[in-house]
Amino acid sequence: MEAAFGAVPREAFVPDLVWVRGDDGWAVPLRRQDDPDRWAALVHSDDAVTTQMDDGTADKGVWPTSSCSAPHVVREMLELLDLGPGRRVMEIGTGTGWNAALMAEIVGPENVTTIEIDPAVAEQARANLAGAGCPVQVITGDGEGGSSAGSPYDRVIATAAVAVLPYAWVRQTRPGGLLLVPWAPTFHPDGPIARITVGDGGEAEGRFVAPSWFMPLRGQRISQPDRNAHKKRWTDAGEPAIDRFGITVTPTGQTIWLDSPDTPITPA
Repeated sequence: MEAAFGAVPREAFVPDLVWVRGDDGWAVPLRRQDDPDRWAALVHSDDAVTTQMDDGTADKGVWPTSSCSAPHVVREMLELLDLGPGRRVMEIGTGTGWNAALMAEIVGPENVTTIEIDPAVAEQARANLAGAGCPVQVITGDGEGGSSAGSPYDRVIATAAVAVLPYAWVRQTRPGGLLLVPWAPTFHPDGPIARITVGDGGEAEGRFVAPSWFMPLRGQRISQPDRNAHKKRWTDAGEPAIDRFGITVTPTGQTIWLDSPDTPITPA
């Protein structure tokens, strides 16, 4: 892992234009040429760097819609993914391409397929990866369907949060393979990460292992009133810890449970 981080500098993947919060609460662009020291401080920090706001439509923005994830989060997720040379990986949400390049350093670039829904973000990621000499396959498209052409995968990682896990991701993972998927704040306000193992019979099961905050998959954005209702339900339940929750996924749907698959929680 250390070798991968040493070989793939984050700076090579962060664009010259990033977004920061202004004094009025709006996000405003920060251009590298205008303030190179501040840009460099952001890139070399342990924080996420926002690279797009409001799907790329705004001069100043409210909602981050693409970023270069915080290094400590990237490291934790790659450790949870248990990568090794030759393992085939599908990534949902290419972003800047930095995460894909790190994985390619570990498993080999020919074993990484990454999918990005935003054409402009995907094109920039291709350029970043090419500039780094990393010939990873970048697919422009909706990641909810995965990519059956490269399946079965040993590992699937999402860098966008879901409320419903697309079964295509399970179907495209070999039995015994792992999925690592951030969750929208539906049953827990911290948006935990699910670590799921695929079984022999088309089912998958696992537990939520760590808090996270990821932008939602574009087809699964939830409203603020929904977030508030989910948080109230969690509070009313006594605020159970993340690692008490688990998930079972089958071809017919998913079940979130507390402590055991025998105690499912009712969707809000």
